[in-house]
Amino acid sequence: MDATVFGAWVATGLTLLIFSFLYKDNPLFKLAEHLYVGVSVGYTIVKAYDTVLVHLVVKPIVEQGEISLLIPVAIGMLMLTRYVPKAAWMSRYAFAFIVGMGAGLAIPRTISSFILKQVEDTIRPLLSLAGSDGVTFSMNLLNPASNLNAIIILLGVSSVLFYFFFSIEHTGVGKAVARTGIIFLMISFGAAFGYTVMARMSLLIGRLTDLIEYSDASYGRPTIWLLIATVGALIVLSRRSRTGGQKEQ
Repeated sequence: MDATVFGAWVATGLTLLIFSFLYKDNPLFKLAEHLYVGVSVGYTIVKAYDTVLVHLVVKPIVEQGEISLLIPVAIGMLMLTRYVPKAAWMSRYAFAFIVGMGAGLAIPRTISSFILKQVEDTIRPLLSLAGSDGVTFSMNLLNPASNLNAIIILLGVSSVLFYFFFSIEHTGVGKAVARTGIIFLMISFGAAFGYTVMARMSLLIGRLTDLIEYSDASYGRPTIWLLIATVGALIVLSRRSRTGGQKEQ
């Protein structure tokens, strides 16, 4: 059995064990879950050791003489003092430095992405000047910079902000504006939820595609045989749980 066929059997078996949760929580699903978590943690540790410690720390210091890398190494070692009760106070300096540096890097990016960029999209011109053609109005919804999209964004931002403005009672025209803001909020939440669902569906389609592919005779038909084994194991576990429950009664 070559590596490709062996990998097909392993992938099919773990996929079917994960799908067994659709029946109910069972030991087969827990086995696959624990294997997935354990392998993921082990892979992360090995990659971190090889990428960070060996290639980014040890080799540059030993081969290239970059002594300045000893500073981040010292900060990392101070973080490990958290596990020594008498020296745990030293880890506060490392955490303070990392949190402060992280905040200093994240705040400008967050302001630029979530505030300035939103303001920029909100104040786009509602009409455009096109040289000798004079004032023009673009109605292309597929172009984010079109005038029609600028009007829609302006209406959406204004109505949503007014919906959260509670100093004025939402009656009459204000009620209509607030309702418009609710519509824009629901569209936004629906789009975000739909994106999440489609991302999960793409993962599901990928697994089902592999199950169909691995049902071929060139792989030894692991999908068919392991599906039968999984169903049989679930039946046995279900009967054992029922028998155990009857004995307790």
